[in-house]
Amino acid sequence: MSLHIAGIDHVHIEVADRDAAAAWYDRVLGLQRHAGLATWADDPMGPLILSTPEGTPVLSLFARACRPSARDATIAYRVSGAGFLAFLDDLADLQLTDANGHSVSRADVVDHDLSWSIYFCDPDDNRIEVTTYDHKVVAAAL
Repeated sequence: MSLHIAGIDHVHIEVADRDAAAAWYDRVLGLQRHAGLATWADDPMGPLILSTPEGTPVLSLFARACRPSARDATIAYRVSGAGFLAFLDDLADLQLTDANGHSVSRADVVDHDLSWSIYFCDPDDNRIEVTTYDHKVVAAAL
């Protein structure tokens, strides 16, 4: 096969309100509206594309009647060890909840031996993971 995948370009998720979801993703993960692809959001059924501050598209928000997920579909965002620790420092201000509606705190960090992760949900119950492979950096700090 000659196809070579360079990486995941973006993930589609359903949200009740694209603007509210975009504001949440900006506040929590620093994802911003992609200016170059903004016209797609002019269509109420089209995607509102969010990107990293560097302009890499990562998420397409579609306004739909959200239904509970039938499976464990989680979007994982990789960060540096320092970024992970900074995110943990912001948890109290972010007021995140998990799939059961419980508040997420440092106590919810999961040590996967090779990586560290923390799991939470967006306001539309899409599952999110922030993870780092800088295991030693985080282990030393925690």
